[in-house]
Amino acid sequence: MREYELYVPLFLNDGTPVRNEVIDSIGERLLEEFGGCTYFPQPNKGIWKAGGVVFRDEIVIFRALTGQARSARRFFRQLKAELLRELQQEAILIVEKDAQAL
Repeated sequence: MREYELYVPLFLNDGTPVRNEVIDSIGERLLEEFGGCTYFPQPNKGIWKAGGVVFRDEIVIFRALTGQARSARRFFRQLKAELLRELQQEAILIVEKDAQAL
C-alpha cells in the first residue's frame, strides 16, 4: 500500500486566495481516482529559504491511499502539472511513502 500527500497552496503568488471550488475539485478528483481521500482543511504554514530570501506559504493537505503505485504516480504527475499552471506555482509538493495498516 502507498500513501500520497498532496500539499496545496491556499494563495496564488500574487496573494490572491485560491477559490474554494478549486480545493473542492481536487478532493473530487482524488475520490474518483482512489475511491476516497482524507482532507486536512486547517491551514498549515510552510517556511523555507532560497537564495537568502525567506518564503512563507499557507497550505492544506490531501491524503490518498492505493495499492496501484504506477497508476497513482501517473495520476499525480498529471495533477501536479495542471495545478502548477492553474495555481501559478513553481512547485507543488507530493509525498509518496509506504503505508501499512496495523
